[in-house]
Amino acid sequence: HMKRILAAAAITMGLSFSGTASAETVLKLGLIQPPNDSIGLAASEFARLVKERTNGEIDIHVHHNGELGGSPQLAEGVRLGTIDIIITGSPYWSRFEPMLNVLDLPYIFESYEHAHTVADGEIGTELLNRLRKHRVQGLAYYEIGFRNVTNSKGPIHTPEDLKGMKIRVSPNKAHTLAFKLLGANPVAMSFTEVYLALQTGAVDGQENPVHIIATGRLSEVQKYLSLTQHAYSVSIIAMNLAKFKGLTEEQQKILIDTAHETALGQRKMNQDKQDGYLAQLRNDGMEINGDIDPAPFQAIIKDAVWQAFAKDNKGGQEYIDRIVAIKPKS
Repeated sequence: HMKRILAAAAITMGLSFSGTASAETVLKLGLIQPPNDSIGLAASEFARLVKERTNGEIDIHVHHNGELGGSPQLAEGVRLGTIDIIITGSPYWSRFEPMLNVLDLPYIFESYEHAHTVADGEIGTELLNRLRKHRVQGLAYYEIGFRNVTNSKGPIHTPEDLKGMKIRVSPNKAHTLAFKLLGANPVAMSFTEVYLALQTGAVDGQENPVHIIATGRLSEVQKYLSLTQHAYSVSIIAMNLAKFKGLTEEQQKILIDTAHETALGQRKMNQDKQDGYLAQLRNDGMEINGDIDPAPFQAIIKDAVWQAFAKDNKGGQEYIDRIVAIKPKS
């Protein structure tokens, strides 16, 4: 009760000194996932906890479903400061900070644990810090996950099955090159446009982790799901740097700690819900094949895409070597 009186007093003092109507900072957070996706749920939880932990000083309004724009608009908005905080996949950051594309390289992560160890360790922090020169403060890594191919033509067992198929990829060099090498016809577009493109047959298929396929209702427009797990994707929660610097040190720490904490919860949610999502997709009429030998896919894309990345990015090979050298602690 005392706390409430003090808070009220603080607001009154704020009024008399600064003439502002409120002591709270209202921030807009944009993402493309629906509220029921793990990333959507984590965003809402992040906002709730930050408000609680800052005693209402920071009030984050969450805009799901691409309300503030698709991923390219979100990444642009947070750099310009028209959007305060966003959550979007690494491919949309690698457009202006190409080194982040290392996290999208096919088969660079051996397991979820490997990916998490890299993201939450030194390498992850270094890559987030590279965003500062683009006026962005990275907070933490949420997870999109291991990507799988869906399409409307037939199951994918071998690279031959992809020949000539129009596959939507997120706009990044690694995935585009990988699908070209596999003989597919990759089409880069923002996820907010994917459902319609599949529905109209503008593309035959797309690739994403199971939770995105399920919460994006892609089973309505795709018949086949092949669990290729050819690459892993992070989704970065990040804030406009000037807005971040405008907060107190304590508030900054709360934002970073809460982002990390909700990231851990969000990743766990993906693991816990995976089987349920697969059952749901099967129920919805999707044909799912999971018994895929990665060797022929790896033979075609792994070295080629890794080498192209290293050639394009000075210091890129060192990042590859460091990621490969990290073995999970288990």
